[in-house]
Amino acid sequence: MMTTSTYRFPEGFLWGAATSAYQIEGSPLADGAGPSIWQRFAHTPGMMHDGDTGDVACDHYKRWRDDVALMGELGLRAYRFSISWSRILPDGRGRVNRKGLAFYERLVDALLERQIMPVATLYHWDLPAALDDMGGWLNRDVASWFADYATVMYRALADRVPMWATLNEPWVVAHAGYVEGTLAPGHRSLYEAPIVAHNLMRAHGAGVQAYRAAAKQRIGLVVNLEPKHTATQEEEDLLATKHADAYMNRQYLDLAMLGRDPEEMRAIFGDAWPDFPAEDYALIKQPLDWVGVNYYTRSVNKWSAKRWPVRARPVRQWNATYTETGWEVYPRGLTETLAWVTKRYGPIPLYVTENGAAFFDPPTPIDGEVDDPNRVAYYRAHIRAVHDAIAAGADVRGYFAWSLLDNLEWSLGFAKRFGIVHVDFSSLRRTVKRSGRVYAEIVRTNGASL
Repeated sequence: MMTTSTYRFPEGFLWGAATSAYQIEGSPLADGAGPSIWQRFAHTPGMMHDGDTGDVACDHYKRWRDDVALMGELGLRAYRFSISWSRILPDGRGRVNRKGLAFYERLVDALLERQIMPVATLYHWDLPAALDDMGGWLNRDVASWFADYATVMYRALADRVPMWATLNEPWVVAHAGYVEGTLAPGHRSLYEAPIVAHNLMRAHGAGVQAYRAAAKQRIGLVVNLEPKHTATQEEEDLLATKHADAYMNRQYLDLAMLGRDPEEMRAIFGDAWPDFPAEDYALIKQPLDWVGVNYYTRSVNKWSAKRWPVRARPVRQWNATYTETGWEVYPRGLTETLAWVTKRYGPIPLYVTENGAAFFDPPTPIDGEVDDPNRVAYYRAHIRAVHDAIAAGADVRGYFAWSLLDNLEWSLGFAKRFGIVHVDFSSLRRTVKRSGRVYAEIVRTNGASL
């Protein structure tokens, strides 16, 4: 019989939870902040579930002290948060909004007082609207705009924030924002997507260069990855699966780690794929201190002419459990993903920077409790999968639950709950779910309670 000590993690393993600015902060224009593309998108009729917006969200901008206290109660060792670019630079560049900067300074100081490591993400999808008016991620100047913004943040917080990420999930920014149009800024153009992806990674490279000039601790990149399995061994399905893997899993890490695009990209985009200057690749390929992996599911693929650009259609598995977002619960995929990154890119330190699931939770607690057994099972299985990856040789140094709080799940609004802490969106009262209590015990025992 397996003992409880079987899953004890390495000494110093970093246990945390993650959020993002637009999803939790609210008060998007408070204290001199400028609008972002997400504020615009959310206020565009028909783009958000039930017309939800992030105007209030979890009201973290006002309730941050209570939320930090909650993290302390859970025993978290780290908190991964993102910074609202337009809160710092209302026009996207130039004038610094000192009140916006002070918010993050207070947050970081409060985390440090409770011995919670702050882990800052510079860009989690909320581009300043003023920059979008100038082309946004389609404008090559965005790399220098991003580096300037990053430098402001490094100068303000690098003495207190030991871990930084440049971008969160650039694939989602390019695919959902510029191909599908389901996320801000809501474009649908096969010709724009490669340019956006390339400029995101140029901005990443410029942001890393700026960090090396201003600070000396750790900086990385956060990508979302999922195993791409084929539904059959038919030639079309195999090709679609290979293209899906290149498009999602290899496109951004190959650029960052190998300094080149996957060879499949030109075939995927056809005449929409441009030639980029050779010097861009040197800018993008900057030495990284760590890579963050966001993992939620796998996909099993069949060829489909209607699914552009990769012509891959995910196939639902009849014997699997699915979350409320329609994602298969597949813990083994996390082990597979972490092992794959290690094999392809070498022994770089890895962090699971997001992992979690949306299951049904009641709008308000029942008798003061929120029992979420499916989420409890999900976390236990996936954290065990991380341990399996470490045992197989992956240098995984931390795990961040997504999400600390129920929040605005982007265009899905408040309908999907990922939090280990329940938020009653009518009163904004926080209640730790059973999954939060279980996770706190996993943190306390360094995995031994699994």
